[in-house]
Amino acid sequence: MSRGAPPLRYTLRQLEYFVAVGEAGSIARAAQRINVSSPSISTAIAQLEQEFGLPLFVRQHAQGLSLTQAGREMLEQARVVLREAGALRDIAGDISGKVRGPLSVGCLLTFAQLVLPAMRRGFEERFPEVRVRQQELNQVELFSALRRSEIDVALTYDLDLPADLQFTPLLHLPPIALMGAGHPLAGCESVSIDQLKDHPMVLLDLPLSADYFLSFFEAIHARPLIAERTRDMAVMRSMVANDFGYSIVNVRPLSDVSPDGNPVRAVPIEGPIRAMRMGFLTAQDADRSSAVRAFIENGIGLVRSGRLRRIGGLPLV
Repeated sequence: MSRGAPPLRYTLRQLEYFVAVGEAGSIARAAQRINVSSPSISTAIAQLEQEFGLPLFVRQHAQGLSLTQAGREMLEQARVVLREAGALRDIAGDISGKVRGPLSVGCLLTFAQLVLPAMRRGFEERFPEVRVRQQELNQVELFSALRRSEIDVALTYDLDLPADLQFTPLLHLPPIALMGAGHPLAGCESVSIDQLKDHPMVLLDLPLSADYFLSFFEAIHARPLIAERTRDMAVMRSMVANDFGYSIVNVRPLSDVSPDGNPVRAVPIEGPIRAMRMGFLTAQDADRSSAVRAFIENGIGLVRSGRLRRIGGLPLV
């Protein structure tokens, strides 16, 4: 045994806290994100700085913490160490047949309230030794979080997916027009983009999603009459129900009533327009994690059993 190397005086838990603060930019936000007290995180950071003999953060009273140059380099290496430690845990899990450890799940915020709680509940009942943490993000934020290893798996659409991420399809979801009960097209069995183009639109104005919806009109060389824009799904539904215009979504609401109590009609959109696929997005090497594999397999099983088909009333792809 070598006598030259000093013993390690820091823990993986301290590295987890360091990475959480580095990504959140403040101890308070990191504490909220990982559900650990702020004093515990502060102590861990101080112990790491003492052990490494380096300042990892610059303390800025009004703006939280910012990484020093040394802190940025240490953060990248800490992520590598934590990933490798996770791989070691997964190997042990594969050998023992157990799925355990932390799992960070991201979900597209437009349908997180419809999908993620039920999916998590079924998964955590089957695998009680996995500690799940969730985030609701837009599409661009999900890509970034996966690349920075802030999340292990994302539930999202196959919309402008980067080549360095891997997609596993789950549900096939054609677009639907939402409109108030008094809308001139509310009584139709289906509508076309050509019919919609002359009516006011409430655009769900989220990154990439808005471009997807607007591409329907570009395909017929038309421009929609955008009356209002919002990034909030609930606000959009209430505006539609109060006759500010129709909107377009890919997930059929479970209720035909808006958040403010007014009726909403969901009408299928006909014609040669691309449907979305909902599915799981991961980094290319994420399938080595037993927790990620189990989460994806559990979600597919829920859809096949019919427990999640009510999202859109549509079959597994």
